[in-house]
Amino acid sequence: MVDDLDLTILKKLQENGRTKRNELAEAVGLSVPSLSERLNKLEDRGIIEGYYAKVNRHEFGFDIMAFVSVIMDSSKNYEKFVEYVKKTPEILECHSILGEGSHILKIVVKGTKELELLLSKIQSWPGVTRTITSFVLSSIKESTSLPLKLKKE
Repeated sequence: MVDDLDLTILKKLQENGRTKRNELAEAVGLSVPSLSERLNKLEDRGIIEGYYAKVNRHEFGFDIMAFVSVIMDSSKNYEKFVEYVKKTPEILECHSILGEGSHILKIVVKGTKELELLLSKIQSWPGVTRTITSFVLSSIKESTSLPLKLKKE
């Protein structure tokens, strides 16, 4: 079970994942060893999946972001598709979906030439019959934070 104190810790970490343990412990009213024990348990249970830095993609020339819907002929090539997705660094996310297509990919590339090459590569994978690409013009909101609610709120 996750209690209110765990939710408070998770909420604060989502606001700033670089919060030092002593600052976090003080903010939630725990000693540093007690906080560390809670964090270790949350990590061991898979509730905290990791810590990372969000890097500005434009600073590295990745000026095109797009969502690619993938239409496949059947699920017989699913494992191979997953293998190819995992080996393709330009694919940031892959989600199995219902609706038009079987998967949606969030991709980043440096330019249209790289986009054309990536789409050609994806379209050559076994079972892929078609792709539909939507360009991102601007991002109004991007977040990895979940709307965690405390019982008291």
